Amino acid sequence: MPQPRIVFAGTPDFAATCFQHLLDAGYNIVATYTQPDRPAGRGKKLQPSPVKKLAQTHGISVEQPLNFKNPQDIQRLNDYQPDLMIVVAYGLLLPQAVLDIPKLGCINIHASLLPKWRGAAPIQRAIEAGDSETGVGIMQMEAGLDTGPLWAEARCEITENETGSSLHDKLATLGGKTLIQTLPTILSEKGEPTPQSDGAIYAHKLNKSEALLDWSQSAKNLERKVRAFNSWPVAFFKIDNQPYRVWEACSSEALTNEKPGTILSADKNGITIACGEGCLTVKSVQPPGKRAMSAADLLNSRASLFEVSSIIGE
Repeated sequence: MPQPRIVFAGTPDFAATCFQHLLDAGYNIVATYTQPDRPAGRGKKLQPSPVKKLAQTHGISVEQPLNFKNPQDIQRLNDYQPDLMIVVAYGLLLPQAVLDIPKLGCINIHASLLPKWRGAAPIQRAIEAGDSETGVGIMQMEAGLDTGPLWAEARCEITENETGSSLHDKLATLGGKTLIQTLPTILSEKGEPTPQSDGAIYAHKLNKSEALLDWSQSAKNLERKVRAFNSWPVAFFKIDNQPYRVWEACSSEALTNEKPGTILSADKNGITIACGEGCLTVKSVQPPGKRAMSAADLLNSRASLFEVSSIIGE
């Protein structure tokens, strides 16, 4: 019996990790779809996606349509005669014409416990909201955004020190493992996915402007934002209109009557700042044009910017 013909569609590292699990399991990947090469780095040279690099290493055909509005792109996918299309962080909304091509449709690995955190940034939004648990779901795709029924899900704890980066890596591995466990059921055509429950919450796309720390918020909220936005877009505050990126911080419920943004202390233990509720101690900072460093190292060269009782942003 011939092996099922699988098309894999994905772009970033998260997708590449899941793709690697498929390759390791020996599945027949007849083609990969990924976003067009993008300029990156100081030279702004075109760079292939992690999925494209992995596909080329294994001699697998790579397709990079801008979208699927061109009938030739639809026909190209149809020519591969896929039994199943696996979509992971591809970066394109697939029209119904694409979803209808594979014999078994298209499935998606989504990094949340659906229907919570549908959308573009489920990993970061879960940390930012203070969730204690998240996971991955293997979903049969529909035309709606992350609305399809679920074949399987696997759960994952969000630890107190979890960052967007660390949770990304955990969920990518969990997603790959769960996919391999679930594929035999899907390919055998013996099971049925389960419809999602009510109560969808959307994980809106991240943008750099929301990474600016608002000292009127509670210290606990700001600490979660710092962890959620590590490693992108990275939380920051401004001094003299210059961004200082915050890579690590911890919160305290200590009471203070000082105005939010006031520096309460600045020493080898960190830079402690009054918030709307409690205090935030910044541990690792990246000054403009420099590498990330400890607060102690920052104070060795820029102590005058962090004098006690001064207010950040004024």
